[in-house]
Order: sequence, then structure tokens, then C-alpha cells
Amino acid sequence: MSSSPISRPMTVPDFCAAKGQGRKLVVVTAYDYTSAYWCDAAGVDAILVGDSLGMVIQGHPTALPVTLRQVIYHTRCVVRGVRKALVIADLPFLSYQISSAQAVRSAGRLLKSGGAQAVKLEGGVRTAPMIRACVQAGIPVMGHVGLTPQSVHQFGGFRVQRDRDQLLADAHAIVEAGVFAIVLESIPAAIAAEITSAVPVPTIGIGAGPQCDGQVLVFHDLLGLYPDFQPKFAKRYADLGTTIKNAIETFCQDVRTGAFPTSQHSFR
Repeated sequence: MSSSPISRPMTVPDFCAAKGQGRKLVVVTAYDYTSAYWCDAAGVDAILVGDSLGMVIQGHPTALPVTLRQVIYHTRCVVRGVRKALVIADLPFLSYQISSAQAVRSAGRLLKSGGAQAVKLEGGVRTAPMIRACVQAGIPVMGHVGLTPQSVHQFGGFRVQRDRDQLLADAHAIVEAGVFAIVLESIPAAIAAEITSAVPVPTIGIGAGPQCDGQVLVFHDLLGLYPDFQPKFAKRYADLGTTIKNAIETFCQDVRTGAFPTSQHSFR
């Protein structure tokens, strides 16, 4: 089992420094104490409490219904399971788009009430003012460009984003605004490599090729726990969904045949 090269708790400056050190960053999106505990024990650099919880936890087709209060709740759960990983929490849809003041207020709640060490918000040129306001308030911000799931209806679905000029403009705009890292989602590998070379902060890819400074996958995707959809970019490192189903089927059979519980599982 691998472990993080940093023996103490990860900080935002540590995360930023990895790019200059040539060290690839590992991020997992997780939503509760148990998953966070195992991710942290395995040595991931950061855990993202993503608004994708709307899909893999709540069963919605998109992340749009997720509220700030729900992200705060899940962030609290994750923080309790973490000893070393950096905890970054997503700002959900309509918790920052209205104004810079709203963005600072929402981001502050994720740190103050949720216990996160940083926040992530989507968008490039259009959200740079919100990012700048948060950074000026002392809140570390991770950016997110390319396929931004909160704009799924604007894109007409979960589609690969190929506008090189816009993607570069978005990345440069949010770097100037002060992000400490950028998620690059569902963009051609060559464009992601160009952005990675052009910006001074780490890029974290998800469906953006191997040249990014790190990679992120959703806990449920990499372990084969989400049955509804398997993205092209999500490699399954285990098929725990089948393992869980088989275990529960055996439990059902044992109960119905009287094989469980036995005296071993009973009190005298």
C-alpha cells in the first residue's frame, strides 16, 4: 500500500509546491467519514468533497440540486476521517454565482462550519472576480475549467470541451485571480498538457490526459460502486459493487435458512 510522501498534514503551500518538485498529486472525491478514512490511510494528497454527491449519494441525474448546507454536512463527516490529506469542499450551484460577496460568504461557511481547508468553484473568466474576492478574504481556492458540471444544461450534456482559446483564457484568468490549483475536466489531452505547461499552479486532471500535474477520481467510480454510469475517464481499480451484492445475497440466504445467527453471534 502506498503512502503520501509528506509525513505531516498536507497544506495548501505543500500542494502547490508539488508541481515544482515534479511530484504527481493524487486526489479522491469522497463524501463521508469511512471513505475519507480509507483514502487518507492510503496516502492520497487531498480529498475533494464534491457536489457530485448529488449523483452518487442522492441519486440525482446532475449535481444541480445540491445545497451549501448539504456540502457543509458532508465536509464535516470527511474531516473527521482525515489525519493528513488536504480537504477541499465544492461550492455548489448558485452558492457563488450571484456576487463576489455571496461567494466569500459561502466559501467562509465551508471553512468555518464545515472544517474544509480550501474550496473549489467552477468557471474561468466569468468567475474570476468571485475567486479573487475569496482569495483576498484569506480563503484558498481551487479552480475548475473545461467541463464544469454545474453548466451541464448550457453545454447540452456532459460533453468534452474542445475550445482551446477559451480554455486557455479561462485558466489564465483564474490563475491571475489567485487559485492555488486547477481541475481540468473532460478536455483533449493535448490542450490539458498545454495549459499545464502554461500555468504556475498544479493542474488536476479528470478526463484530461496524463500530462496534468495530478489526477482525481470519484471514490465510487474507482471502486466500482456507482451502478448508473461509468465515465470513459474513470478506471475501476476494484469491483466492490459486485462484492457487496454477493455478500448481501449470502446474508439473505443465511437468515432465511436459519444459518445466521449462530451461538457465536448470540449472547448468553
